[in-house]
Amino acid sequence: MASLLGVSFLARTAITADVMALTLYVVLGLKMSYVAAGGVAAALTTGLALGGPLLGRMIDRRGLRTVLPATVVVQAVFWLSVPVLPYGILLGTAFAAGLLMVPVQPVTRQAIAAMTTAEQRRAAFALESVQGELSYMVGPAVVILCAAKASPAVVAWGLGAAIVVGGTGIAVLNPPLRAEDEADAGASGRPPRREWLGVGMMAVLTMAFGTTMLLGGVDLAIVATLEEADQVSWAALVVAVLGVTSVAGGLIHGALSRPVPTWLLLGLLGLVTIPAGLAHDWPWLCVAVVGTGFLAAPTLSAVADAVSRLAPAGVRGEATGLQSSAQSAGFALGSPVVGAAIDVSVPAGGFAAAGLTGLAAALTGCLLSRRSPSPRPPTAVSFLSVCVTQLHTSQPYQGRTRSRGSSCGPPDDPNETA
Repeated sequence: MASLLGVSFLARTAITADVMALTLYVVLGLKMSYVAAGGVAAALTTGLALGGPLLGRMIDRRGLRTVLPATVVVQAVFWLSVPVLPYGILLGTAFAAGLLMVPVQPVTRQAIAAMTTAEQRRAAFALESVQGELSYMVGPAVVILCAAKASPAVVAWGLGAAIVVGGTGIAVLNPPLRAEDEADAGASGRPPRREWLGVGMMAVLTMAFGTTMLLGGVDLAIVATLEEADQVSWAALVVAVLGVTSVAGGLIHGALSRPVPTWLLLGLLGLVTIPAGLAHDWPWLCVAVVGTGFLAAPTLSAVADAVSRLAPAGVRGEATGLQSSAQSAGFALGSPVVGAAIDVSVPAGGFAAAGLTGLAAALTGCLLSRRSPSPRPPTAVSFLSVCVTQLHTSQPYQGRTRSRGSSCGPPDDPNETA
């Protein structure tokens, strides 16, 4: 698994920087506005969101070595062509490149589910989430540094080469996507969506969307807060603190002996994000984002773990693709929503909007996860009391935690971990 994580880290780091590379090319290479650059970024992101389930379904049906080389070829052609494409054509091809992006994250998550036991899976997904945090810290920063030394065209070629090398490396490794006892899952036929895309899966996808919407909004709120304080140059340090604490939180979460429900992690993430708006300069902001960072990677890893458990082996590719789409959509909408909150209020309103978004997604996930026939929608007060109960009265139950008196605890079905 170490070789898989290493190769996927290379490709994933490059993919996290693709929007930045295209933005720099449009602004510096084509000498166009940031609005035009945003159009290309939106086209790429839309393609990513739509392509996740499509590629996942193709992997389920055709196998990894059929789908992965095709996406590698598409990426090679696109990034080699970027420096010679006029803006109109670049807009369309960016959408196609996003639609057929090398599916690094879904493949890595499927392989983790296939290569680990139920007891090992949570720790493995925690490592995967840490890998994701590191890629977001490294990728855009490297692209910006390279753009200061080389032309935008060379940066685009280098980024494309990293994606191609990473995708080719995964294809060569050809990791198993199903465990040994799941090898005949494809032969027995795909289960219909109504059997696995039910309330439990919708709860997890909702929380995946809410998590990345919160995290995407926090980045913008940090910049807005420091801009008001005339300290924008310190934004990189605050974001670095956010990333480092997220890595630490992911490692600690993976080492825990008992899992924490996804809805509880996301609810706590929302709660600790709201008061970050009280900070008005960079030293206090560094302190204020520690809680958000510490819970970010654990929440993302809990989402990935829940999806792997809820999805049957025969449709795991499509399910992980849906997860990637939900998270891409959350990142895409987080900044506009939080930006609107900042425009009509103050920068602190951005943190409040991001935190409330996470709370809303957690409450929704909690409600959907309940198994009583006539559930009563939880209020904010009852949600907080459930959080306290979950933290203080959790006890081991068949390798997972089950709370006494918690209406939103994990359901009896071991496949439903929302």
